[in-house]
Amino acid sequence: MADQGNSNSITRQYMDSLLLETRYMNSVNPDTSYGLYGEKFASPIMTAALSHVGQEMSKALAQGAKDAGCVCWYGMADEDEIEQMAATGARLIEIIKPYTDRDLIREKIRHAEKTGLLAVGIDIDHPYAEDGSPDMVDGYEMKALTTEEFRDICSSSSLPVIAKGVLSLYDAKEVLKAGAGGMVLSHHNNRIAYALPPLKLLPDIAKITPDNVPIFVDCMIQTGMDAFKALALGAKGVCIGRPLMTAYKKDPEQGIRDYLLHARDELAKAMAYTGTADLLHMDASVIHTL
Repeated sequence: MADQGNSNSITRQYMDSLLLETRYMNSVNPDTSYGLYGEKFASPIMTAALSHVGQEMSKALAQGAKDAGCVCWYGMADEDEIEQMAATGARLIEIIKPYTDRDLIREKIRHAEKTGLLAVGIDIDHPYAEDGSPDMVDGYEMKALTTEEFRDICSSSSLPVIAKGVLSLYDAKEVLKAGAGGMVLSHHNNRIAYALPPLKLLPDIAKITPDNVPIFVDCMIQTGMDAFKALALGAKGVCIGRPLMTAYKKDPEQGIRDYLLHARDELAKAMAYTGTADLLHMDASVIHTL
């Protein structure tokens, strides 16, 4: 089978196997508003940390997120591009690669602090190439972080530092030990075959994670229903990626905003139908497996 072992397909199948029970008695109109790092947003559904999309689309991502009341995550971008995104008024989270040159990581974090970003993060799952050798991205070599290095990065920044690419209890414990300000459960778009679906690990990781350390989920999050399942199982927010690229191609002006707003409405519907009043009262017991 050509698709055998594809982690995106495995993740999609797992999410689709999660079913909801309904709870209508005593239910109320739901509130999807969301607090993150001391600020309030209309929805916990955010843009994923896309890279190399070009200045026009990166600015559209930021504008669309702002207009939808969401956080905008982004990946690799130069300083001018980041500043243009910030100028839209969007609240941004930058994800930085694990450069072998650790000074480059610190330099990028200093720029994020200067630009007034909401938070920063490190792609802990991006050190290796297809053959297991150090990955090269835009001419820069990558290297896995140690717990001590991550602790130093977290303690030296005025911003919350998020570990992106957590997909095991081991890594979750290590980044928490290092003082992570959040973590993203992700296999980085099928970066490794046969990866566990993030939602499969989410309940166990949520049990060991303090309430003040938000857990985010990406990988195949496409709809408000996907978001609801992740939030019910312990996530504090989710990130949508490739569907927003398609939405932008169809409508560069409003496509991203409209997609995020529609996903928020889908989330609100799932909350209403399961008796979930707000994001502080998510209940994993409404989720069942086939």
